[in-house]
Amino acid sequence: MPSALQWETLSQELAKIVEQVGATVVAVHGGRRPAASGIHWRSGLIVTADHALRRDAQLTVILPDRTSAPAQVIGRDPSTDIAVVKIDDASKLATAQTSLTEGLRVGHMVLAVGRSHLGDIAASAGIVARLGAEWRTWRGGQIDQLIRPDVSLYPGQSGSALVNSQGQALGMNTNALARMSTITVPTSTIDRVVGELVEHGHIRRPYLGLAMQMVALPDDVRKKLKLESQTGLLVMHVEDDGPGSKAGVMLGDIIISIEGKSAGDLGSLREALGGLRTAQQASVTVMRGGEKKDLTVTTGDQPSRR
Repeated sequence: MPSALQWETLSQELAKIVEQVGATVVAVHGGRRPAASGIHWRSGLIVTADHALRRDAQLTVILPDRTSAPAQVIGRDPSTDIAVVKIDDASKLATAQTSLTEGLRVGHMVLAVGRSHLGDIAASAGIVARLGAEWRTWRGGQIDQLIRPDVSLYPGQSGSALVNSQGQALGMNTNALARMSTITVPTSTIDRVVGELVEHGHIRRPYLGLAMQMVALPDDVRKKLKLESQTGLLVMHVEDDGPGSKAGVMLGDIIISIEGKSAGDLGSLREALGGLRTAQQASVTVMRGGEKKDLTVTTGDQPSRR
């Protein structure tokens, strides 16, 4: 058991880290919903939890010295629960020191550091409970690595920073991406999303301009065409002048693969599209009249849903 001196030393170190990180975090008031925390990422840009912001609400940021400043939304990505807001004067804010998650292990001690709706610092301690590979959220967002910390998020701490023993931010905490659980969006994902939102105002996602429904493929057709999947995606609607329409996709076609990857259901379709970029040519194989037909689709740009 640690001695009193060791406890005191650890306590002082933890308090020092919280104070250091506290200079980089704010409270963000975005409408009727509870306030969120935010992290000063760079040059007046603050990363916060998208789910805590009401659309078209006037934003106010409470700074570390308890003064407030108006803020404006630069862009939002509900699929990763990231919103970027900007304040004109960031001179009272330090910039977050960030770290990639290389070397992070299950069991490492971490802190969640944010602010309450009143602007006072709020922190909780825990460990890294789980590390995983790339992970796609229920809203279709791509998270570079699944990080599940065993920390409590108190009211106002969605959007808080998860920090390591050096006070470096490993990512942003949110309770909106997994039911009854805290997820940390890693810094690599945040950097990518912030770059897209600053440049384009939304996350560019490839789409086909089609409405589809999963259907079973007849056994005789599967054998004839040598198809492994038992299902395909029946095209129920073709958007006028959309990517699919321009490529020659027709109502009643059954999509069976994209870039050689099976598209037997909507999940596999999202996975196949996730490996593409906007304005990229992709091969799409459809079944039409009992025969396979190869088409080339140039993917479009579908803004994030709000």
